[in-house]
Amino acid sequence: MDLRDYLRILRRHWLVVISVSLIGLLVGGLVSIAVKPTYTSDTQLFVAIQSSGSVSELQQGNTFSQARVQSYVKTVTTPIVLQPVIDSLGLAVEADELAARIRATSDANTVLINISVADASPVQAAAIAQATASSLIKAIDNLEKPKTGGSSPVSLSVVAPAEAAASPSSPNTRLNLLLGAVLGLALGVAAAILRTTLDNRIRGEVDLRKVTDSPLLGGISFDQDAVKEPLLSQAKPQSPRAESFRQLRTNLQFANVAGHAKTVLITSSLPGEGKSTTAVNLAIALSQAGQTVCLIDADLRRPAVGDYLGLDRNAGLTTALVGISDVNDLLQPWGDENLFVLTSGQIPPNPSELLGSEEMKRLIDRLEHAFDAIIIDAPPLLPVTDAAVLSQHVGGVVMVVGSRKLRHQDLEKSFNSLQMVGANVLGIVMNRLPAKGPDAYSYSYYSSSEKHGAAQATTRKRPPRGESAGEFAGATTDSGDRPAGVFPSRRAGRS
Repeated sequence: MDLRDYLRILRRHWLVVISVSLIGLLVGGLVSIAVKPTYTSDTQLFVAIQSSGSVSELQQGNTFSQARVQSYVKTVTTPIVLQPVIDSLGLAVEADELAARIRATSDANTVLINISVADASPVQAAAIAQATASSLIKAIDNLEKPKTGGSSPVSLSVVAPAEAAASPSSPNTRLNLLLGAVLGLALGVAAAILRTTLDNRIRGEVDLRKVTDSPLLGGISFDQDAVKEPLLSQAKPQSPRAESFRQLRTNLQFANVAGHAKTVLITSSLPGEGKSTTAVNLAIALSQAGQTVCLIDADLRRPAVGDYLGLDRNAGLTTALVGISDVNDLLQPWGDENLFVLTSGQIPPNPSELLGSEEMKRLIDRLEHAFDAIIIDAPPLLPVTDAAVLSQHVGGVVMVVGSRKLRHQDLEKSFNSLQMVGANVLGIVMNRLPAKGPDAYSYSYYSSSEKHGAAQATTRKRPPRGESAGEFAGATTDSGDRPAGVFPSRRAGRS
């Protein structure tokens, strides 16, 4: 993954990152509250060598002092120094316990000894530091005193007396909060990356490209209003949802230039990805552009087109395929546009056999002579074989992929099933994309001429004689070019 992938992960899981960071910040604050405050008191001693005062003796004394200082530092935490401190202050601790609270140091090339004492009481810390300094002075005086008698050549003196600290040295609340936030941020980023790695659902175009190179014909953003009003005719003309289907209509035209396919099958991998609403709204969008469109509900297991459009589905596709009624008597006009709907009809016991039959192929051929475009809503690919069987009779297939609904391996299986039957995949439509964020699908502004054309399409029944509908290559709009007797009453009766 490159930097853009990591940034996309952070944008996608920003809530996780922020939440874990805040938890880390909270933990840092709780640690600061839970830890008992500790106060530190410091004192400093100077080591000197007694001499007659000549320059050479002073230099030798300074060198000797520096050599002895490190030994004196080690002596600070020994019982010879600390036991007198315990006795004088009446401390209820052992020498080794007190040594753990004392730190003695010396800077290089100096003759200064620093003693720091930590205690829960600032006054006690100062008292222990001062008593330790006094005890060290006495201990060094005894250790350095010549055996032959006389005074010690080494003299220690306090140059910085210990004082009670005004504020605790531990816990460091600011540092704990900072460490907690940084640790939380690191864990949040790691959790986001791990979650993305383990979650192989397809969220947007980037995930789509990991599976297939098929063209992305369009993206439909999730619209809460579409739950109650799913039809394109119910959306505002300038809404993002309406524009998304207009762009899908246009992109489908360019994807279909070479194939000249009139019949397009809309399917998905799994139920619930939005294939039926996509098929219905694409058919409406095509009819709004002036094309004569036939929408077929070929999902003979869970038909939905009739329910969306408010049409009767007791007689429809299956009725025509078994020869009970002629398809001309089963088509139902819908809306003010050139849209006719062939609902599913009664659900048969053998949907795959009906959809793959020669009767189905002849029905599609007949409809292609009568309509500019035919949109077929087919069952999902993975649960049943209906869509794969039917894809052999159509000019092209459009896959609908629901954002966060489908895993990579599921889409691969779907494409493999279409490839095995030699289906012509025109492209993919991403559905239910987020309106904002790294997986959002944006649209460029469409031209005023397209707005004007769309407005005209809503006021006329069909294109004038000789005017091309222009969306599906090879489409004709002149009813005189169609074979006589094919849906004459349907088309003549529209006003």
